[in-house]
Amino acid sequence: MICADTSVWIAAFRNRRSPQARGLEPLLDARRILLPIPVRLELLAGARGEQAVRLQDLLSFLPLAAPTPATWRRVEDWLIPIRAAGQRFGFADLLIAALAADHDAAVWSLDADFQRLERLGLVRLYVPAPA
Repeated sequence: MICADTSVWIAAFRNRRSPQARGLEPLLDARRILLPIPVRLELLAGARGEQAVRLQDLLSFLPLAAPTPATWRRVEDWLIPIRAAGQRFGFADLLIAALAADHDAAVWSLDADFQRLERLGLVRLYVPAPA
């Protein structure tokens, strides 16, 4: 499974010919996209009017990754190596990464924070093949 971060979705929505749009389509067709709740909420919060209704319908077909008590423990445990490395991350990114780890999914993101999380060994990144 692949957790596509908000940055990937936005790039795909802005340009249907972007590498992100071309990469998302086959993953969606193959049912390989897992939608973390924070990503769903970020996407819906940024949508307007009729676009929001269509987006809500589209996203409703994707499997949703929701935090459990184990997810919150994972995030809390990660704070030890994060602090030791002198790093800081936003709450949403940590939650998305932990949800991906809960489901043994790779994260696809345009956000460099996830690259830093990968270097710390906390997340696995998805890198699409060049088109």
